[in-house]
Amino acid sequence: MNRSSAGMTPTAVAEPAAWWRRPAWQVAMLALLLAFGFLGSRPIWDPDEGRYSNVAMMMLDSGDWIDLARHRETGHWTKPPLTYWLVAASIGTFGATPWAARLPVALAYLACVWLAWRGARRLWPAADAPAGAADAAAIAASCYATLLLPVVASQVLTTDFVLSAFQGLAMVAWLEARFGPREKALRWLFAAWAAFALAFMTKGPPALLPLLAVVALQWLAPMPRPFGARAWLTGIAIFFLIALPWYVAVVLRHDGLLAYFLGTEVYKRVAGDMGRNGGWYGWLEIYLPTLLLGTLPWTLPLLRGLRDWRSRLPQWRTRAGRQADARRLQLALWLALPLLVFCISRSRLPLYLLPLFLPLALLIAGQWQGEARPAPRRRWILAWVALILSGRLFVAQWPTNSDAASWAQTVRERTSAPITEVVFVEDFARYGMHLYLDAEVEKLSLDSGEPTGYTSEYDESVASELRSNEAGAVWITHTTKWPRVREELVRAGFAVEVLGEPYRDRVIFRVRDPAP
Repeated sequence: MNRSSAGMTPTAVAEPAAWWRRPAWQVAMLALLLAFGFLGSRPIWDPDEGRYSNVAMMMLDSGDWIDLARHRETGHWTKPPLTYWLVAASIGTFGATPWAARLPVALAYLACVWLAWRGARRLWPAADAPAGAADAAAIAASCYATLLLPVVASQVLTTDFVLSAFQGLAMVAWLEARFGPREKALRWLFAAWAAFALAFMTKGPPALLPLLAVVALQWLAPMPRPFGARAWLTGIAIFFLIALPWYVAVVLRHDGLLAYFLGTEVYKRVAGDMGRNGGWYGWLEIYLPTLLLGTLPWTLPLLRGLRDWRSRLPQWRTRAGRQADARRLQLALWLALPLLVFCISRSRLPLYLLPLFLPLALLIAGQWQGEARPAPRRRWILAWVALILSGRLFVAQWPTNSDAASWAQTVRERTSAPITEVVFVEDFARYGMHLYLDAEVEKLSLDSGEPTGYTSEYDESVASELRSNEAGAVWITHTTKWPRVREELVRAGFAVEVLGEPYRDRVIFRVRDPAP
């Protein structure tokens, strides 16, 4: 007897949703829009963007990708080379534009969105979610894509997003190794060590802070089937093979560089103030607003997640409880231990917390995994995205003294001769002009002594520069310094040609060789 004769109808088979309605594609389109929307509309701003783009341009000009330099006569060793390599490769491929300079940062942002998706699938499996709950992976990815601090940082050329991507890759690989299929665990462990090495090549020892969370979890809740010593030693060997060669090469080339790395870039950044909110209350003044405002528009779900963690503390006091809840404990350690180090350190800036926004997105997504919550309303997310994009257009038109493009245009308009170098005398050097003028930028001191060491603010003295005095050099100094600068130049027998009226309280001029 067939179904129709029995009064039965065949079970309807649901048609697959169109590709643009699937959560993965919707999150991908959202992230692409936020990553590339008006990416190059804002000019390069000094000091940070100018410094990073300048070092990358120096690589392309000199062909030397090992010795980092802000000028042909001055090294630049405040960060390892990986971010500069990526920026130089992008500029070399796509041209000297703000879009190309920021492209590696935008790609790192997209990588973090994907890592939020992948990490949530491992921490909050769909099979564990109650009926009717929204997909935690889609929530985590869309959450990260729209969090205020990552959205803003994705348009700013610094090392912080590249670091966030490699640290995030390392930790998500570790989640796969610890909580994923056993047959793939070893390769994920090795991937985690390789990612930590790339993070180390991005920002040095601070890149290893998430390792504290890995070690702490292994101590508090050991793996039921632990890796052997050979696996860990192999992973460590992978780390050293990737992370150390550049450091060894430059330390052998430059006397005293190792002491600078350890003394200034490690010790002073942790124990020294360095003018970066080093007071005892600095962590509260910088990091609390960063966490509250930077997590908009998801701050309330974040606070609910933190409250849920607080209720789990009694369970985490026993070894059995920690083993049973190891995933949430790992996420808590990933957030808490680096944050504690940041608070103790006396060098504090908002973007230091950017790598923590990936575990924050995973924490927020956990609220949907644990309860049958409906997905956030799409129209509110789209309204937030529209607000973000409008803000970018507004900021791109904002007049600021940090705009390297306006400085470059002003200098270009005031001279018809080719510009080979822009020289700042006892003034803030706008290194971002290098991208626009394809001319090196140099900072000079009026003191006769030559700069020494790796922390010198100046590239050389005025007297030393005058001995070469390139024909295409344009000089700039503050109006308050101008009388002394002119006096020094005239006393040395050089003629001075002022190029127009002062621009933003700066005198722009050329220096002519003395008559024979």
